[in-house]
Amino acid sequence: MAQQVQGVVARAKGEPVRIETIIVPDPGPGEAVVKVQACGVCHTDLHYREGGINDDFPFLLGHEAAGVVESVGEGVTEVAVGDFVVLNWRAVCGQCRACLRGRPQYCFDTHNAKQKMTLADGTELSPALGIGAFAEKTLVAAGQCTKVDPAASPAAAGLLGCGVMAGIGAAINTGNVGRGDSVAVIGCGGVGNAAVVGARLAGAARIIAVDIDDKKLETAKSLGATHTVNSRSGDPVEAIRELTGGNGADVVIEAVGRPETYEQAFYARDLAGTVVLVGVPTPEMKIELPLLDVFGRGGALKSSWYGDCLPSRDFPMLIDLYQQGRLDLDAFVTETIALEDVEKAFERMHHGDVLRSVVMF
Repeated sequence: MAQQVQGVVARAKGEPVRIETIIVPDPGPGEAVVKVQACGVCHTDLHYREGGINDDFPFLLGHEAAGVVESVGEGVTEVAVGDFVVLNWRAVCGQCRACLRGRPQYCFDTHNAKQKMTLADGTELSPALGIGAFAEKTLVAAGQCTKVDPAASPAAAGLLGCGVMAGIGAAINTGNVGRGDSVAVIGCGGVGNAAVVGARLAGAARIIAVDIDDKKLETAKSLGATHTVNSRSGDPVEAIRELTGGNGADVVIEAVGRPETYEQAFYARDLAGTVVLVGVPTPEMKIELPLLDVFGRGGALKSSWYGDCLPSRDFPMLIDLYQQGRLDLDAFVTETIALEDVEKAFERMHHGDVLRSVVMF
């Protein structure tokens, strides 16, 4: 029988979100209903509210979440009732050309639940990133549930569902940061600071954090940055070069998603170095680079989608590191809040004093 729960809905572009009654259907074949325990407030949710993703309003927001599987539909084998899971927004299909070539992290046909959650009047909802976890319960494809150690804190574990995984993966999976490498991270919000952590886990010798906010830079230093650069005070490209023997960094991770910071990343890398774009640009943004500079510097220009992660491989491994005390996920949880405080959490994002606000249920 369908259930009624409370969830955070964005009805129109730019309007404040509000709590509404959500109808969650019983899971169909290949689907699961998850009782949400924690959900991080990610900037992507604000993008949805502002119409920056698409205009399929109304949206059921929230996607960076952990919880317990309450029920499963026919044919589900990935998870069982009672499993503690982190939700992911890239449930791999297993059949596309990427999956069949052994590269499921690049799956071209990821999927979500086929049924729709609705408002009480029957209006169909668009769940953010196919999840919609600012709700007491949510309906997802079973492949979007990744079972992890239930001893982990839900507030910390849920962050792997998006921002922390995106940053760590940008360093380890996309950037292939290796032992002794020099790494620069431009933009030290939640994703950028997770990239700092990823570079440290990979054994980078020099990790240079770049931002315009000294508070964010202090946080980056506490998470493993060896050097910090406030780009309000001078040219970050020159600063990065000065800190790397005049050469530039082996890997530069751009975690802002703006043309000007991407250009800084491009020129701040060493010859044959790698640029990783993990910051999310808006549709109208463009960049122009001299083609001779692209050719003459060699190396690689990469984009990192979800940190090129494979949830079934990466989530349990990172939770193990967290449980061992080698990955401080708790450091990313700035505050825990109630469901009705999501709009205030969006406002706090603009002040730069939070890595993550996490809704607890």
